[in-house]
Amino acid sequence: MAGERRDPYRNFRFRIEVEGIQQAGFSEISGFDASLSVIEYREGNETITPRKLPGLAKYGNITLKWGVTDSLDMYNWMSESIQGKISRKTVTIIAINEEGGDVATWQVIEAWPSKYSAPSFKGTGNEVAIESLELAHEGMTRTK
Repeated sequence: MAGERRDPYRNFRFRIEVEGIQQAGFSEISGFDASLSVIEYREGNETITPRKLPGLAKYGNITLKWGVTDSLDMYNWMSESIQGKISRKTVTIIAINEEGGDVATWQVIEAWPSKYSAPSFKGTGNEVAIESLELAHEGMTRTK
Protein backbone atom coordinates (compact mmCIF):
# COMPACT_ATOMS: atom_id res chain seq x y z
CA MET A 1 0.00 0.00 0.00
CA ALA A 2 1.32 3.44 -0.89
CA GLY A 3 2.17 5.57 2.12
CA GLU A 4 1.95 2.61 4.54
CA ARG A 5 4.17 3.16 7.56
CA ARG A 6 6.37 0.29 8.69
CA ASP A 7 7.88 0.39 12.13
CA PRO A 8 11.26 -1.29 12.54
CA TYR A 9 11.39 -4.58 14.40
CA ARG A 10 12.52 -4.62 18.02
CA ASN A 11 15.91 -6.10 18.90
CA PHE A 12 14.63 -7.84 22.04
CA ARG A 13 12.25 -10.22 20.22
CA PHE A 14 14.26 -13.02 18.65
CA ARG A 15 15.02 -16.70 18.69
CA ILE A 16 17.97 -18.77 17.55
CA GLU A 17 17.96 -22.22 16.02
CA VAL A 18 21.15 -24.29 16.03
CA GLU A 19 21.02 -27.36 13.81
CA GLY A 20 20.62 -30.48 15.92
CA ILE A 21 20.71 -28.70 19.30
CA GLN A 22 17.73 -28.19 21.58
CA GLN A 23 18.59 -25.12 23.63
CA ALA A 24 16.07 -22.93 25.40
CA GLY A 25 16.01 -19.18 24.85
CA PHE A 26 19.04 -17.01 24.39
CA SER A 27 19.38 -13.64 26.09
CA GLU A 28 21.77 -12.03 23.62
CA ILE A 29 23.47 -12.48 20.28
CA SER A 30 26.15 -10.16 19.00
CA GLY A 31 28.96 -9.81 16.52
CA PHE A 32 27.40 -11.15 13.35
CA ASP A 33 28.67 -9.00 10.51
CA ALA A 34 30.19 -9.28 7.06
CA SER A 35 32.81 -7.12 5.37
CA LEU A 36 35.09 -7.07 2.35
CA SER A 37 38.73 -6.16 2.75
CA VAL A 38 39.98 -3.43 0.43
CA ILE A 39 43.13 -3.84 -1.66
CA GLU A 40 44.68 -0.61 -2.83
CA TYR A 41 46.63 -0.86 -6.08
CA ARG A 42 48.46 1.73 -8.11
CA GLU A 43 50.78 1.43 -11.08
CA GLY A 44 53.62 3.92 -11.46
CA ASN A 45 52.19 5.61 -14.54
CA GLU A 46 48.70 6.24 -13.06
CA THR A 47 47.34 9.24 -11.22
CA ILE A 48 48.17 9.68 -7.54
CA THR A 49 44.94 8.03 -6.40
CA PRO A 50 45.14 4.24 -6.09
CA ARG A 51 42.42 1.95 -7.38
CA LYS A 52 40.49 0.03 -4.75
CA LEU A 53 39.85 -3.64 -5.44
CA PRO A 54 37.71 -6.04 -3.43
CA GLY A 55 39.64 -8.52 -1.33
CA LEU A 56 38.49 -11.43 0.81
CA ALA A 57 35.10 -11.52 2.51
CA LYS A 58 35.36 -11.62 6.30
CA TYR A 59 32.74 -12.66 8.82
CA GLY A 60 32.88 -11.66 12.48
CA ASN A 61 32.57 -14.30 15.16
CA ILE A 62 29.12 -14.53 16.72
CA THR A 63 28.61 -14.59 20.48
CA LEU A 64 25.55 -16.32 21.94
CA LYS A 65 24.59 -15.76 25.60
CA TRP A 66 22.00 -17.59 27.67
CA GLY A 67 21.00 -18.12 31.27
CA VAL A 68 22.41 -21.26 32.87
CA THR A 69 19.97 -24.19 32.99
CA ASP A 70 20.44 -27.94 33.23
CA SER A 71 20.90 -28.15 29.43
CA LEU A 72 24.44 -29.11 28.39
CA ASP A 73 23.86 -29.12 24.60
CA MET A 74 25.84 -25.95 23.82
CA TYR A 75 28.62 -26.83 26.27
CA ASN A 76 28.89 -30.34 24.82
CA TRP A 77 29.25 -28.89 21.31
CA MET A 78 32.25 -26.88 22.52
CA SER A 79 33.64 -29.80 24.49
CA GLU A 80 33.60 -32.01 21.37
CA SER A 81 35.44 -29.28 19.46
CA ILE A 82 38.17 -29.13 22.10
CA GLN A 83 38.59 -32.88 21.69
CA GLY A 84 39.18 -32.40 17.96
CA LYS A 85 35.68 -33.37 16.78
CA ILE A 86 34.65 -30.15 15.04
CA SER A 87 30.98 -30.30 14.15
CA ARG A 88 29.94 -27.48 11.83
CA LYS A 89 26.31 -26.43 12.08
CA THR A 90 23.85 -24.03 10.49
CA VAL A 91 22.65 -21.32 12.88
CA THR A 92 19.49 -19.35 12.12
CA ILE A 93 18.75 -16.03 13.81
CA ILE A 94 15.09 -15.02 13.65
CA ALA A 95 13.56 -11.64 14.49
CA ILE A 96 10.01 -11.84 15.85
CA ASN A 97 7.35 -9.15 15.53
CA GLU A 98 4.95 -7.99 18.26
CA GLU A 99 2.41 -10.65 17.26
CA GLY A 100 4.98 -13.44 17.61
CA GLY A 101 5.53 -14.06 13.89
CA ASP A 102 8.91 -14.57 12.20
CA VAL A 103 9.71 -11.42 10.23
CA ALA A 104 13.43 -11.44 9.38
CA THR A 105 15.98 -14.26 9.34
CA TRP A 106 19.72 -14.60 8.95
CA GLN A 107 21.39 -17.91 8.26
CA VAL A 108 24.96 -18.55 9.36
CA ILE A 109 26.72 -21.48 7.70
CA GLU A 110 29.51 -23.80 8.78
CA ALA A 111 29.48 -22.45 12.35
CA TRP A 112 31.61 -24.09 15.04
CA PRO A 113 32.42 -23.09 18.62
CA SER A 114 35.72 -21.31 19.15
CA LYS A 115 35.32 -20.05 22.73
CA TYR A 116 33.18 -20.88 25.76
CA SER A 117 32.76 -18.69 28.84
CA ALA A 118 31.31 -20.01 32.07
CA PRO A 119 29.29 -17.64 34.25
CA SER A 120 30.80 -15.40 36.90
CA PHE A 121 29.53 -15.95 40.42
CA LYS A 122 29.33 -13.39 43.21
CA GLY A 123 27.93 -13.99 46.70
CA THR A 124 26.26 -10.58 46.80
CA GLY A 125 25.07 -10.70 43.20
CA ASN A 126 21.49 -10.42 42.01
CA GLU A 127 21.83 -11.34 38.32
CA VAL A 128 21.14 -14.45 36.28
CA ALA A 129 24.19 -16.68 35.71
CA ILE A 130 25.10 -16.36 31.99
CA GLU A 131 27.03 -18.78 29.77
CA SER A 132 28.38 -17.68 26.39
CA LEU A 133 29.66 -19.38 23.28
CA GLU A 134 31.61 -17.72 20.48
CA LEU A 135 31.10 -19.19 17.02
CA ALA A 136 33.42 -18.92 14.02
CA HIS A 137 31.67 -19.36 10.68
CA GLU A 138 32.10 -19.12 6.93
CA GLY A 139 29.16 -17.07 5.76
CA MET A 140 26.01 -15.19 6.61
CA THR A 141 22.92 -14.61 4.47
CA ARG A 142 19.75 -12.70 5.19
CA THR A 143 17.08 -15.15 4.07
CA LYS A 144 13.93 -13.16 4.86
